[in-house]
Amino acid sequence: MIAHVSIEAEQPESVARTLARLMGGEALPFPPCDGAWIAFAAADDGTAVEVYPQGARVMRGPETIAFEQTEAAAGPSATHVAIGSPLSAEEIIEIGQAEGWTTRSTDRGPFGCIELWIEDRVLIELLDPAMQEDYRRNMTVAGWRAMFGM
Repeated sequence: MIAHVSIEAEQPESVARTLARLMGGEALPFPPCDGAWIAFAAADDGTAVEVYPQGARVMRGPETIAFEQTEAAAGPSATHVAIGSPLSAEEIIEIGQAEGWTTRSTDRGPFGCIELWIEDRVLIELLDPAMQEDYRRNMTVAGWRAMFGM
């Protein structure tokens, strides 16, 4: 289980609100880091995406984590996450396009997803209910070995 993940955004509140909508949940401020927000999934089981201001860094503090604001890195990142959504593929695409973000349906091989590029910089792979079933069925050790002949 991955309980939560964090990403950076130029507009953390807007991004968190959109992610919460896509997950059927709610977005709230994230007080440990100035300007950060958190998007909770509808299940309200702790599944969440923390959205930090671009350039924020999590540092080792003397007793616990600390946050530092640095110069924002330009361009896309290798960091991405796949998130299940209660919405249909069409609804997901509509929301992404309304934000002005590149949003498209794609086939990853073992599963299909909707690529949603937050601020056209951070990749979120969204899975509608049918895509989630394919993901659970095919993204296993046995499925991976079979797909790649290992």
